[in-house]
Amino acid sequence: MSSHSADPPPPGPAPGTGNGPAVSRREFDALFDVLCTWGRWDPADRGAWNRVKVEHVRRATAGVRSGVVVPMALPWNTRHGPDNRKPAVHHMTDLGDVESPEPTTHKDFIAADYHGKGVTHLDALCHIAYRGRLYDGRAAREAVDAAGARFGAVSELGPLVTRGVLLDLPAVLGVRWLEPGQAVHARDVVAAEQALGVTVGEGDAVLLRSGHVRRRKELGAWDPDAASAGFHVDAVPLLAERGIALLGGDGDSDVRPSPVEGVHSPVHALAVAAMGVPLLDNLDLEALADATAEAGRYEFLLVVAPLNVPGGTGSPVNPVAVL
Repeated sequence: MSSHSADPPPPGPAPGTGNGPAVSRREFDALFDVLCTWGRWDPADRGAWNRVKVEHVRRATAGVRSGVVVPMALPWNTRHGPDNRKPAVHHMTDLGDVESPEPTTHKDFIAADYHGKGVTHLDALCHIAYRGRLYDGRAAREAVDAAGARFGAVSELGPLVTRGVLLDLPAVLGVRWLEPGQAVHARDVVAAEQALGVTVGEGDAVLLRSGHVRRRKELGAWDPDAASAGFHVDAVPLLAERGIALLGGDGDSDVRPSPVEGVHSPVHALAVAAMGVPLLDNLDLEALADATAEAGRYEFLLVVAPLNVPGGTGSPVNPVAVL
């Protein structure tokens, strides 16, 4: 996979990349049951985030050295495209017409159907159900209705502060990006740790850089629902063993096409519904990749402050890394 081809490949999956090996539904269901942490924590709404204690926050804060702050949100995207089927909304509601008394004001309105590919967002535990069950075995139809979620809402998570770890796979492999459809396996996670000099640990937030944003900028948009680089399900047991509290990436963590028959987003199902791990989707990790490479360290303080939406299934966010 060369980054110097005279004729760059068009947007979409490239020959030679692989999302396999294939996983049967029976194998996946068995893995789901093995990884379940149902009944482990109180409050269950917070799932794996219960792992993050005061000492985790103190250690993460103590690790700040340069004070460089790196935001990771995509720009608010109001343009329709193959990766933005439901564009966000932004329009002005007040253009500073003269009022009495002064001062005059300018006001605007924003809105988004954010659970897609165009908005950087956090997935709460009520966002994903598998086999009709949310995390902790709650029946999805009983826990979520038109008024919102009564279990696992984003309002139960609150601000998320912990140590972040960047797994920069293109940097490790010496390529500009991973091609859509390329799976990241457990062995790749271990190789990345060794190459980058960092080890994923208890309570960490793991961020996977595939180079999605860079590829989109250079080659144009494509449909990530059809083809995206991300984790294969065989990487999830390793992440579970390490005790992660949060998972994210510049895609949505799942490799696509899915290697699991009949399950479009298997990593979502395993992380959120089985393990209680919230997800960060659609991050812009390019500036963070540059900053961590310059610093020579791939760990940082991560701060994520979702909107306080009672019953919400998630929230648009602007995560911040502090090096």
